[in-house]
Amino acid sequence: MQAGLYLITPDEPDTQRLLERVRPLLPFAELLQYRNKSAETDLRAEQAAALAPLCRAAGVPFIVNDDARLAARVRASGVHLGEHDGTVAAARALLGQNAIIGVSCYDDLQRARKAAEDDADYIAFGAFFPSATKPNARRATPALLAAAGTFGLPMVAIGGITADNAPPLLEAGADLLAVVGGVFDAPDPVAAAREFRALFTESRP
Repeated sequence: MQAGLYLITPDEPDTQRLLERVRPLLPFAELLQYRNKSAETDLRAEQAAALAPLCRAAGVPFIVNDDARLAARVRASGVHLGEHDGTVAAARALLGQNAIIGVSCYDDLQRARKAAEDDADYIAFGAFFPSATKPNARRATPALLAAAGTFGLPMVAIGGITADNAPPLLEAGADLLAVVGGVFDAPDPVAAAREFRALFTESRP
Protein backbone atom coordinates (compact mmCIF):
# COMPACT_ATOMS: atom_id res chain seq x y z
CA MET A 1 0.00 0.00 0.00
CA GLN A 2 1.53 3.26 -1.18
CA ALA A 3 1.12 6.70 0.36
CA GLY A 4 -1.34 8.94 -1.41
CA LEU A 5 -4.98 9.88 -1.94
CA TYR A 6 -7.57 7.52 -0.45
CA LEU A 7 -10.65 8.50 -2.42
CA ILE A 8 -14.06 7.86 -0.83
CA THR A 9 -17.24 7.92 -2.89
CA PRO A 10 -19.97 10.51 -2.31
CA ASP A 11 -23.62 9.58 -1.67
CA GLU A 12 -24.63 9.38 -5.32
CA PRO A 13 -27.99 7.63 -5.91
CA ASP A 14 -27.47 7.16 -9.65
CA THR A 15 -25.07 4.27 -10.26
CA GLN A 16 -24.14 5.33 -13.79
CA ARG A 17 -23.50 8.85 -12.62
CA LEU A 18 -21.35 7.49 -9.77
CA LEU A 19 -19.18 5.58 -12.25
CA GLU A 20 -18.86 8.68 -14.41
CA ARG A 21 -17.75 10.73 -11.41
CA VAL A 22 -15.26 8.14 -10.18
CA ARG A 23 -13.67 7.00 -13.45
CA PRO A 24 -11.56 10.10 -14.28
CA LEU A 25 -10.27 10.29 -10.70
CA LEU A 26 -8.88 6.76 -10.42
CA PRO A 27 -5.48 7.63 -11.96
CA PHE A 28 -4.85 9.88 -8.94
CA ALA A 29 -6.06 7.49 -6.20
CA GLU A 30 -4.12 4.87 -4.27
CA LEU A 31 -7.34 3.34 -2.94
CA LEU A 32 -11.04 3.82 -3.59
CA GLN A 33 -13.59 3.20 -0.86
CA TYR A 34 -17.26 2.73 -1.59
CA ARG A 35 -19.28 4.46 1.10
CA ASN A 36 -22.95 5.35 0.83
CA LYS A 37 -24.71 5.64 4.18
CA SER A 38 -27.98 6.79 2.64
CA ALA A 39 -28.43 3.93 0.15
CA GLU A 40 -30.67 0.94 0.62
CA THR A 41 -29.13 -2.55 0.62
CA ASP A 42 -29.95 -3.29 -3.03
CA LEU A 43 -28.47 -0.03 -4.27
CA ARG A 44 -25.31 -0.54 -2.24
CA ALA A 45 -24.92 -4.01 -3.74
CA GLU A 46 -25.50 -2.65 -7.26
CA GLN A 47 -23.03 0.19 -6.86
CA ALA A 48 -20.32 -1.90 -5.24
CA ALA A 49 -20.66 -4.51 -7.98
CA ALA A 50 -20.27 -1.79 -10.61
CA LEU A 51 -17.29 -0.09 -8.97
CA ALA A 52 -15.29 -3.26 -8.29
CA PRO A 53 -14.43 -4.09 -11.93
CA LEU A 54 -13.84 -0.40 -12.70
CA CYS A 55 -11.19 -0.30 -9.97
CA ARG A 56 -9.69 -3.63 -11.02
CA ALA A 57 -9.27 -2.35 -14.56
CA ALA A 58 -7.56 0.78 -13.24
CA GLY A 59 -5.31 -1.17 -10.87
CA VAL A 60 -6.72 0.64 -7.83
CA PRO A 61 -7.59 -1.43 -4.73
CA PHE A 62 -11.33 -1.30 -4.04
CA ILE A 63 -12.47 -1.13 -0.41
CA VAL A 64 -16.04 -1.49 0.82
CA ASN A 65 -17.07 0.52 3.87
CA ASP A 66 -18.63 -1.28 6.84
CA ASP A 67 -19.71 -4.50 5.14
CA ALA A 68 -17.31 -7.45 4.85
CA ARG A 69 -20.00 -9.67 3.32
CA LEU A 70 -20.64 -7.20 0.53
CA ALA A 71 -16.89 -6.88 0.01
CA ALA A 72 -16.66 -10.65 -0.39
CA ARG A 73 -19.64 -10.75 -2.76
CA VAL A 74 -18.15 -8.24 -5.20
CA ARG A 75 -14.59 -9.55 -4.80
CA ALA A 76 -13.38 -6.26 -3.40
CA SER A 77 -9.77 -5.80 -2.32
CA GLY A 78 -10.85 -5.31 1.27
CA VAL A 79 -13.11 -3.70 3.83
CA HIS A 80 -13.03 -0.71 6.14
CA LEU A 81 -14.41 -1.45 9.61
CA GLY A 82 -16.01 1.05 11.97
CA GLU A 83 -16.54 0.32 15.63
CA HIS A 84 -19.78 -1.62 15.04
CA ASP A 85 -18.77 -3.54 11.92
CA GLY A 86 -17.23 -6.69 13.37
CA THR A 87 -13.69 -7.78 14.10
CA VAL A 88 -10.59 -7.84 11.97
CA ALA A 89 -10.39 -11.60 12.51
CA ALA A 90 -13.91 -12.18 11.19
CA ALA A 91 -13.28 -10.01 8.14
CA ARG A 92 -9.98 -11.78 7.51
CA ALA A 93 -11.67 -15.18 7.70
CA LEU A 94 -14.25 -14.05 5.16
CA LEU A 95 -12.00 -12.15 2.76
CA GLY A 96 -8.71 -14.01 3.01
CA GLN A 97 -5.18 -13.27 4.10
CA ASN A 98 -4.46 -10.95 1.20
CA ALA A 99 -7.42 -8.66 1.84
CA ILE A 100 -6.85 -5.06 2.91
CA ILE A 101 -8.59 -4.53 6.23
CA GLY A 102 -8.67 -1.04 7.68
CA VAL A 103 -10.02 0.08 11.03
CA SER A 104 -11.52 3.41 12.03
CA CYS A 105 -9.87 4.54 15.26
CA TYR A 106 -11.45 8.01 15.49
CA ASP A 107 -9.52 9.75 18.29
CA ASP A 108 -8.72 6.54 20.20
CA LEU A 109 -5.10 5.48 20.52
CA GLN A 110 -6.06 2.29 22.38
CA ARG A 111 -8.34 1.22 19.56
CA ALA A 112 -5.45 1.76 17.16
CA ARG A 113 -3.16 -0.37 19.32
CA LYS A 114 -5.76 -3.16 19.33
CA ALA A 115 -6.14 -2.93 15.55
CA ALA A 116 -2.39 -3.32 15.16
CA GLU A 117 -2.39 -6.33 17.49
CA ASP A 118 -5.22 -7.83 15.41
CA ASP A 119 -3.16 -7.50 12.21
CA ALA A 120 -5.18 -4.78 10.53
CA ASP A 121 -3.59 -3.40 7.38
CA TYR A 122 -4.11 0.26 8.20
CA ILE A 123 -5.56 2.46 10.91
CA ALA A 124 -7.64 5.57 10.26
CA PHE A 125 -8.02 8.63 12.48
CA GLY A 126 -10.35 11.61 12.32
CA ALA A 127 -12.18 13.79 11.83
CA PHE A 128 -9.32 16.28 11.79
CA PHE A 129 -11.40 19.16 10.49
CA PRO A 130 -15.13 19.94 10.27
CA SER A 131 -16.70 17.61 7.73
CA ALA A 132 -20.04 17.75 5.93
CA THR A 133 -19.86 13.98 5.51
CA LYS A 134 -19.52 13.39 9.25
CA PRO A 135 -20.70 16.57 10.99
CA ASN A 136 -20.78 14.98 14.46
CA ALA A 137 -17.58 12.99 14.20
CA ARG A 138 -15.12 12.89 17.06
CA ARG A 139 -12.14 15.15 16.49
CA ALA A 140 -8.55 13.99 16.24
CA THR A 141 -5.29 15.95 16.31
CA PRO A 142 -2.00 15.60 14.46
CA ALA A 143 -0.39 14.62 17.77
CA LEU A 144 -2.48 11.45 17.67
CA LEU A 145 -0.90 10.49 14.35
CA ALA A 146 2.55 11.07 15.75
CA ALA A 147 1.79 8.87 18.76
CA ALA A 148 0.27 6.09 16.63
CA GLY A 149 3.32 5.95 14.39
CA THR A 150 4.88 3.51 16.84
CA PHE A 151 2.32 0.84 15.86
CA GLY A 152 4.00 0.34 12.50
CA LEU A 153 0.85 0.47 10.35
CA PRO A 154 -0.02 2.83 7.51
CA MET A 155 -2.10 5.69 8.89
CA VAL A 156 -5.08 7.31 7.22
CA ALA A 157 -6.29 10.80 8.07
CA ILE A 158 -9.91 11.68 7.38
CA GLY A 159 -12.38 14.49 7.93
CA GLY A 160 -12.65 17.80 6.11
CA ILE A 161 -9.24 17.47 4.49
CA THR A 162 -8.21 19.79 1.67
CA ALA A 163 -4.93 20.20 -0.14
CA ASP A 164 -4.41 23.40 1.86
CA ASN A 165 -4.92 21.96 5.35
CA ALA A 166 -3.30 18.57 4.70
CA PRO A 167 0.44 19.33 5.12
CA PRO A 168 0.45 19.25 8.96
CA LEU A 169 -1.19 15.80 8.82
CA LEU A 170 1.51 14.52 6.49
CA GLU A 171 4.18 16.02 8.71
CA ALA A 172 2.65 14.20 11.70
CA GLY A 173 2.89 10.88 9.86
CA ALA A 174 -0.29 10.37 7.81
CA ASP A 175 0.37 8.05 4.87
CA LEU A 176 -2.99 8.37 3.18
CA LEU A 177 -5.48 11.22 3.02
CA ALA A 178 -9.09 10.03 2.88
CA VAL A 179 -11.19 12.54 0.99
CA VAL A 180 -14.79 12.82 -0.18
CA GLY A 181 -15.88 16.46 -0.53
CA GLY A 182 -12.38 17.85 -1.03
CA VAL A 183 -12.38 16.14 -4.42
CA PHE A 184 -15.95 15.36 -5.45
CA ASP A 185 -17.37 18.74 -4.39
CA ALA A 186 -14.55 20.72 -5.99
CA PRO A 187 -15.32 22.85 -9.07
CA ASP A 188 -12.85 20.64 -10.96
CA PRO A 189 -12.57 17.25 -9.24
CA VAL A 190 -9.73 16.06 -11.48
CA ALA A 191 -7.69 19.15 -10.69
CA ALA A 192 -8.40 18.67 -6.98
CA ALA A 193 -7.32 15.03 -7.11
CA ARG A 194 -4.17 16.00 -8.96
CA GLU A 195 -3.42 18.60 -6.30
CA PHE A 196 -3.74 16.00 -3.55
CA ARG A 197 -1.44 13.63 -5.38
CA ALA A 198 1.13 16.38 -5.77
CA LEU A 199 1.36 16.62 -1.97
CA PHE A 200 2.94 13.18 -1.97
CA THR A 201 5.45 13.85 -4.71
CA GLU A 202 6.96 16.69 -2.70
CA SER A 203 9.69 15.81 -0.25
CA ARG A 204 8.34 14.94 3.17
CA PRO A 205 10.20 15.90 6.36
